[in-house]
Amino acid sequence: MPDIANLLADIPASLPEELVQTLLRAPAVQIVRVVSQGHASPDGFWYDQDENEFVVLISGAARLMFEDQAEPLEMVAGSCVNIPAHRRHRIDWTDPAQPTVWLGVFY
Repeated sequence: MPDIANLLADIPASLPEELVQTLLRAPAVQIVRVVSQGHASPDGFWYDQDENEFVVLISGAARLMFEDQAEPLEMVAGSCVNIPAHRRHRIDWTDPAQPTVWLGVFY
């Protein structure tokens, strides 16, 4: 029987930095859990990744900004977005009052 994990479990009470955990890694895919609480990308920083990334917001709230869009995407629990490789993006805001749990699938 496979081990069962809970994406909402084992969240530290204090998060001085984002928590990033690799849940699964295979030759063509990596799945990570990221927990943010009031974290955002540094000013002027843009992710520019070699892989595609499918992101699901499991809990909390966030704003995801793309370099080629004027307004950020407002994300709430259940929101998901596919980010093609090299589409520059950044985390504009995450809710400081509660953990924001992301599931990222890099492929």
